[in-house]
Amino acid sequence: MQVTSAEAGNHYEVFHTDCPARDIVDHVTSRWGVWVLISLRSNDLRFHELRDTIRGISEKMLAQTLRALVHDGLVWRNVEPTTPPHVTYGLTDFGQNIGEPLTDLFNRITQRLSPTSPE
Repeated sequence: MQVTSAEAGNHYEVFHTDCPARDIVDHVTSRWGVWVLISLRSNDLRFHELRDTIRGISEKMLAQTLRALVHDGLVWRNVEPTTPPHVTYGLTDFGQNIGEPLTDLFNRITQRLSPTSPE
């Protein structure tokens, strides 16, 4: 099966182990990748804000996840030269495009769940 990249006209063998698209899918669907993309859908956030938003994620895992998503072109990173540096993250157009169906999936799942009380 082939998936065609509309922008570059490239064909990718998505079931082949060295397909570059597989790495991106792995990063997006990783334990924390989905949550980072959903968290950044509505606002750009600083590192500590992301960490506080995504409960249960360690700083190490957040840093690794952000590094992978920035490398894949889904998330941008802006460093302001202050002391200490202010680092802000947001979604690129590609990240917005990928984050939209993830948010829709999350919304569909939560609509089916029984109401619960917040912690």
